[in-house]
Amino acid sequence: MHETVGKNGVSAVLNTARLQHFLTQLPPPNFEPGLSFDEVGRFFQALEGVYGVRSGRRLSWQMGRSCFKYGMEGLGGVVGVADFALRFLPVSLRVHVGLEVLTEILNRYGDQQIVLGEDEQYYSFIMQRPGLCWNRHTESPACALMVGLLEEMLYWVTRGQRFLVEETTCQACGDPVCTIQISKATMD
Repeated sequence: MHETVGKNGVSAVLNTARLQHFLTQLPPPNFEPGLSFDEVGRFFQALEGVYGVRSGRRLSWQMGRSCFKYGMEGLGGVVGVADFALRFLPVSLRVHVGLEVLTEILNRYGDQQIVLGEDEQYYSFIMQRPGLCWNRHTESPACALMVGLLEEMLYWVTRGQRFLVEETTCQACGDPVCTIQISKATMD
């Protein structure tokens, strides 16, 4: 978020969300959950409150893309091995493997419950217990960070190809689950 809105923007959002303690001490950069779902929901509600819904969602999307990039940097040598191995697979298999690995990581190291589904045209990234919209009520889907994270993962795993990634259901809108559909066809 610092990269996206700067120090003052971070302060405004954290103060609005009643998360001032993160101004002086961020959660450690490890695989342990550093924020509760309640804190995550308050953070994204505050982001939209400070910047407006449209700009807040755009910022959330940008943060998702950055989260993937910085997460990859944190994995170091493992990424080089994965990149080399993926290079020899067809694009469709790279996408499938990438989505499976991301789902496994998020389920193992977070409290979310994510299921990966698919049909002829789409993969469905189904968040049964999503933290991004926890205790929120919105008019439109609110999990833009996850959309950005998925788009960046797909871009990396396919070495520069783009896919349509869209949240189609959201618990914040009253739906039973949050669903992000990923087109199997590239946009390029």
